[in-house]
Amino acid sequence: MTLPAFFVAHGSPTLALEDNEYTRFLQKLGQSLPAPKAIVVFSAHFDSPDQLVTGDEVLNTIHDFYGFPDEMYELTYPAKGHAELTEEIASLFRAGNLPFKVITDRGLDHGAWVILRLMYPEANVPVISLSVDSKRSPQEQYEIGRMLQSLREQDVLIIGSGGTVHNLRLLGSGKPAPWAVEFDQWIGSRLEDWNLRDLFDYEKRAPHAREAVPEYGTEHFIPLFYAMGAADKDRQAQRLFQDYQYGTLSLNCWQFGGSASETEAEAEAEAAEEAEEAETA
Repeated sequence: MTLPAFFVAHGSPTLALEDNEYTRFLQKLGQSLPAPKAIVVFSAHFDSPDQLVTGDEVLNTIHDFYGFPDEMYELTYPAKGHAELTEEIASLFRAGNLPFKVITDRGLDHGAWVILRLMYPEANVPVISLSVDSKRSPQEQYEIGRMLQSLREQDVLIIGSGGTVHNLRLLGSGKPAPWAVEFDQWIGSRLEDWNLRDLFDYEKRAPHAREAVPEYGTEHFIPLFYAMGAADKDRQAQRLFQDYQYGTLSLNCWQFGGSASETEAEAEAEAAEEAEEAETA
């Protein structure tokens, strides 16, 4: 079985406390997927010029935000690491001639743990966090993801966490801003066609690109390329969810590889097989 890769918007950190259509979607998504052996997550809040790979036995919960309700700072997500997977990722990066560093004592930033806490609330799936580099070209970011696509055949779930429209200086309220919707529609059509030429040049070609992806905030958009690269063999994209916070903060989820129905069917078949084995045991 080959798991899909995903791009998942993490929105505001308060999603960890909210009950809304998007949080319920993420909960259902985690339940519908076959149980992964481990999760590899590229987070917008782990931006580094060096390619970093976590090698922690247990990852600390990083509360890398300010001015939020006190209960936000009490939330934890004590995910375990996976030493064998860290070493396999290192081998894949060596094979791709990508310099990297394995680090410990960093933990999981909120771009990772907020969505994982919704998808896998028991923190019972090992997690490896990988940095992104907002200074690399989109093609380089895509190629790094492509180096890891074989992991999907080993029941490893690969996630890019960020936001296609993420400009905190243009937050609004009420209905989604037309310019944000237009940008997401342009990106969506290119994803569905797997049009890498346009996507790699989105800054010049996409409408309202500078508003949607400001120069100071490109790190939130680029996890999309890492996740896409991890599904290069499939080259299939499907939008599973789209909404907005504050009119301009895009909440979307894209699946790369396979289809949502196939994934859910595989999960149901696996659950039925396990139930049958339990009955005959």
